[in-house]
Amino acid sequence: MRLALAEAATAGQAGEVPVGAVLIRDGEILGRGHNQPIASHDPTAHAEINALRDAAAKAANYRLPGSTLYVTLEPCLMCAGAIVQARIEVVVFGARDEESGAAGSVANVLETPLNNHRCRVVAGVLARDCAALLGDFFGNRR
Repeated sequence: MRLALAEAATAGQAGEVPVGAVLIRDGEILGRGHNQPIASHDPTAHAEINALRDAAAKAANYRLPGSTLYVTLEPCLMCAGAIVQARIEVVVFGARDEESGAAGSVANVLETPLNNHRCRVVAGVLARDCAALLGDFFGNRR
């Protein structure tokens, strides 16, 4: 999660909402990403999507079974859908997103039996650090 926090800090320094993600498989970093929708003019350029794209390119496969995604903020609906499609095994997140979180706060896309794949979810890892980064970012913008 500390690596994901570093990615989030990179996003914040660039003026993006500070969210970061790192995908690990077999003890190795397979993908990294941070929020970039503003700079890339791409509404799908969330940290999780960028990490999935990086990992899929390195693995030469759009399916990433046996992997764990660490992300500083609970995934949204779009990211949760992509995580399910990538067959991520475990999602570990820091801060909850009470407005649009899709890993238990507003919806639970990752664990619903309606999907043909379910992820194990671990919530609240370094939650204070993750929430503080977001709080400081939005506090400075006001």
